[in-house]
Amino acid sequence: MLSSANLDRQKLESEQDFVKATQLLGDLFGLPTLQAVFEEEGCRPNQIYTQAPTLLLLILQRLGGGLTLDGVVNELLKHHRDILPAHRRVQRNTLSRNSSAYSKARQSLPLEKVNAFSNAICDHLAAGSAAAWERRRVMILDGTTITLPPTPELRAAFPPASNQHGESVWPVAMLMVASEMTTGCVMVPEIGAMYGENNTSEVAQAQRIIDRLPEDALILGDSGFGIFQVAFHCADRDREFLFRLTAQRFKALKKQADVVEKLRGSATWHFHWKPSAKDRKNNPDLPKEAEVEVFVHEVELEGEKNLYLVSNVAADAESLGELYLRRYDVEFDIRDVKVTMDTENIRARKLDTVLKELMGSVIAYNLVIQFRRLAAESVSIKPRRLSFSGVWITFQVDLLRSGAQSFEQWQEEFAEALRHAASRKLPNRSRVRSSPRLAHPRRQKSTKFQKQQRNKTRKTTMQI
Repeated sequence: MLSSANLDRQKLESEQDFVKATQLLGDLFGLPTLQAVFEEEGCRPNQIYTQAPTLLLLILQRLGGGLTLDGVVNELLKHHRDILPAHRRVQRNTLSRNSSAYSKARQSLPLEKVNAFSNAICDHLAAGSAAAWERRRVMILDGTTITLPPTPELRAAFPPASNQHGESVWPVAMLMVASEMTTGCVMVPEIGAMYGENNTSEVAQAQRIIDRLPEDALILGDSGFGIFQVAFHCADRDREFLFRLTAQRFKALKKQADVVEKLRGSATWHFHWKPSAKDRKNNPDLPKEAEVEVFVHEVELEGEKNLYLVSNVAADAESLGELYLRRYDVEFDIRDVKVTMDTENIRARKLDTVLKELMGSVIAYNLVIQFRRLAAESVSIKPRRLSFSGVWITFQVDLLRSGAQSFEQWQEEFAEALRHAASRKLPNRSRVRSSPRLAHPRRQKSTKFQKQQRNKTRKTTMQI
């Protein structure tokens, strides 16, 4: 029979484990902790929407699936009143449900503080990620775009697409995303204009985000990054990389490379990669002695075109080929950030507020990812085996709207939420979907739809 001392020790250890598991939730939703991060500079006396709760509301907007300002204020007053500072209107439940005060507070929230807090959360989560390959963490790079409300300020910052018929309506922002392979945690993306005179490029965005990635991470990207400029940038900063090569670039490098080994289904060459005349013309800042020691690999894929890779990691072609095929995980991560959590429909109408909402969206996404990781650990499976949307729904229903009044009650509800989330396993499909996923154009105009219908009717009449 356990002694009283042993029981007390087990209870203490249990509580410590629970506190550790819920530390991130407490840090994000505990006002005292946030108050220590945010110096309430510029806040008026007795102001209710100070900087810390304003940031939390930005996060809650995305956790709620893109809530409107009115929606998140009502959610706050109904379920999260405790994050507001002590004020008689809060205590007496007479605070207005009008969103104007929150809207003003969101506009005055310092962008640099939101950025610092977002990066701190991303770093905290990324640091806890398990190794994905050969005791290394792997960060996957990929680019995407989002469209924004057509206000003059946003159209100037992110010009719409244009062609011979004129300019489109929606401002287009280009994002560079870095996703952690094991968990799906993402860093705060780089953002820039896709069109216009001051447009950016994926290469420039990739270089900026590479400088922010964990030093011990292997950087993985598709053939858009498999060029000398990006490879040299990685090597110059002592970063390991694995990029896909286009068939044309592979053939050019292979001619100058030395064979390391040729096996059935794969081959490897060693090469000192130097910039071509075109590379130097496009990148005049490259040093005269610039070169990167790399290995070039060819991997045969069953029923598909061969896979061509370049890396500064000494490893066999087959294992690197298997690792690269996991690159497509980033497509699902971007989908979950953009579509599932509705980040592609940011409603902000000013540039700095767009950036704040984007950073709040990343924090919200990573918070769900952390919850998914805890749920996966509880049943000893990989986090990506759990449905993100299913875990997100569980997070909303079981945690965000929790009515726990004590530590014991919260502990029970959190454990129950983990059980529910752990049951959200993705199916192991033995065959291809009978109904393939389809992409639909965004905000299709009714006139265009009517025109399509008329064309379809005319075609049917002609066939008859």
